[in-house]
Amino acid sequence: MGKFLNFFSKKSSDDVETQKPSKEDLLNRQIDALYGILAETMGSDKLVIKAGKMGAMRLMRSESRGERVLALQRIILENPTIERMPSDDEIPKILMELSEQTADIMARQSMEDAIEKKIQEKMEENHQDYVKDIRMQILDEEKAPVESPQSIKKNEKLDKLNSIHLTQSVMELLRPNSLDEIVGQSRAVHSLLAKLSSPYPQHLILYGPPGVGKTTAARLVLEEAKKMASSPFAEDAPFVETDGTTLRWDPRDMTNPLIGSVHDPIYQGARHDLADRGVPEPKPGLVTDAHGGVLFIDEIGEMDPMLQNKLLKVLEDKRAYFESTYYDPTDEKVPAYIKKLFEEGAPADFVLIGATTREASDISPALRSRCAEIYFEPLTPAHIIEIVQNASRKLSATLSDGVAELISEYTVEGRKAINILADAYSFALERTGESDSVVIEKDDVIAVAQVSRLYQYVTKKAYDGYEVGHIFGLGVAGYLGSVIEIEAVAFPAHEKGKGTVRFNDTAGSMAKDSVFNAASVMRRLTGIDMADYDLHINVVGGGNIDGPSAGTAILSAIVSAVTGRAIRQDVAVTGEISLYGRVRPVGGVFEKAYGAKQAGIKTMIIPDENKKDIPPNHFELQIHSVKTAEEAFEYIFEGGWQGAADGAVDSRRQ
Repeated sequence: MGKFLNFFSKKSSDDVETQKPSKEDLLNRQIDALYGILAETMGSDKLVIKAGKMGAMRLMRSESRGERVLALQRIILENPTIERMPSDDEIPKILMELSEQTADIMARQSMEDAIEKKIQEKMEENHQDYVKDIRMQILDEEKAPVESPQSIKKNEKLDKLNSIHLTQSVMELLRPNSLDEIVGQSRAVHSLLAKLSSPYPQHLILYGPPGVGKTTAARLVLEEAKKMASSPFAEDAPFVETDGTTLRWDPRDMTNPLIGSVHDPIYQGARHDLADRGVPEPKPGLVTDAHGGVLFIDEIGEMDPMLQNKLLKVLEDKRAYFESTYYDPTDEKVPAYIKKLFEEGAPADFVLIGATTREASDISPALRSRCAEIYFEPLTPAHIIEIVQNASRKLSATLSDGVAELISEYTVEGRKAINILADAYSFALERTGESDSVVIEKDDVIAVAQVSRLYQYVTKKAYDGYEVGHIFGLGVAGYLGSVIEIEAVAFPAHEKGKGTVRFNDTAGSMAKDSVFNAASVMRRLTGIDMADYDLHINVVGGGNIDGPSAGTAILSAIVSAVTGRAIRQDVAVTGEISLYGRVRPVGGVFEKAYGAKQAGIKTMIIPDENKKDIPPNHFELQIHSVKTAEEAFEYIFEGGWQGAADGAVDSRRQ
């Protein structure tokens, strides 16, 4: 190209010896040279085609030097609108300008040729790889089957097993199909529905004993929420269910079904095509499966604390993020979806519903602070009876008189009640041999109880009557309350002022402290000194009393034993007693009411500061809140506090 430019500015050394060409010959040679270079650079065919497009074909073949230069202008400048033909004086300058344009064209063409060559080489390389892959695929298809006779036989056995189907399980058949079928949880279900159908649904933790319908309620409430206009859940919103006892945190983050994990190409092996290229593959977990719906974690209190913290991070970000030392963001071989998962994370916008049989104090405070809390109530015998009757209709079975009531004595769980009914149904079916009209008798339930070693849940029964030195206190374990029988006997000491006090050790140290508090209160209220009596106090069954809540009950039993005044046997009392005779607040009042109802108690006495913890007439109990021991005695003793006081006077006279 340098020689080409020099042609216009320098004379050839050969011209020294030859005759100097005329100006016209020099211009003609320059014009011919430009045409020759264009033909060589572009190709003759392309030059002719371009001249045709620029309207320069006739001008190229003209004898006129000016028209041939005009044709060059149109072709090189790619402008068919140039009409003015240059004069002989203008041609040298125009040729110099056109030569520079031609030089640019030659440089560009050279670069394009180099790029085109590389493209062809790359295409040929890829073509060879493609042909190789196709050849390997064909060879694989032509290979003999890898199935051995043993594997073929096992596959046939598996197909045979898959063709066998029994009827649905009894639990599946008897499971509630609508919210109306969930018995005894109207308040909890209403609260659950209100929180899920809101435009701003909350994460929830459901507390309650096992077998009361927490999981079923959550599933059915989501279906109801989908139908409401205010709900953010779509019709296809998923309900993803898992169990906290099976979720474990892997410190290597190689397996995490809840949050998701990354399959590295070396240690775990990502997908075959990804592993060959050294690309890690993220595997989204259950939090992404639940996107747009509900993630239900049963027994959430059993989850590993570290996994709970990772779940909290997902709740905050509404996305699950992945990390891998094998991920290279600059690698062009990484598929777009994997790049997006690593850089943006997987979507995880869901409502968390956790269920637990543990107490709230056992759950992570960080998790509780992000969730609304709903308590499911224990089931009463009336609830169990209703559940059994509903289930018997689904079984198309008839219950003899008292069968549902008998089942309610053996359990406080709806699930367990259905299991007992199903077992009794099987006994009845085997006994009669008829499947069309099965009648379940009491003997069938008793047979189930004997085989399964079931015992009646409630063994302590209240009654309409009076006893001296015997009272029902109230305790709570988990979500279930129960009555505690406390009894006391008193005898005059052999030597006045040297009486003794005996109290069973298994009751606990705090219960013993309540005895000494009661002694001080009794002396203050009645003037009787317990040192003048040999006193024996017993907690029937040897149960441990965790806390001072039996103080008022112990005081009442001691006063009754010393004064001889009888105590109502349809009354139960709870409350700590202070040295000044005040009845102090205690915990678990709601659950204790359940225990009182189970034992047949009619009247329940609670501290005045606990009256807001329980609705009036809860479980149809007569609930009285008291501030002092004297107020409690009005409901506990036959004849009220005055009767107990009169008994105290008689005791002092004796």
